[in-house]
Amino acid sequence: MKNTKDDAQIMTVEEVADFLKLSKITIYKLVKKGALPGFRVGNSWRFRKDKIYEIISRQDVELN
Repeated sequence: MKNTKDDAQIMTVEEVADFLKLSKITIYKLVKKGALPGFRVGNSWRFRKDKIYEIISRQDVELN
């Protein structure tokens, strides 16, 4: 997957939840389990959109 400006975007918990069609609680649970890579900025979590795409791609490969 080529890296575009949009792929390098930093997302909030709310944005990731909306993007993945999950609740914010589920996002926090996935972070705690280590299934979703994120980093903290102060008290807030942030996520790289390209890393979220990687997880989706891996899931697709595992299902096939």
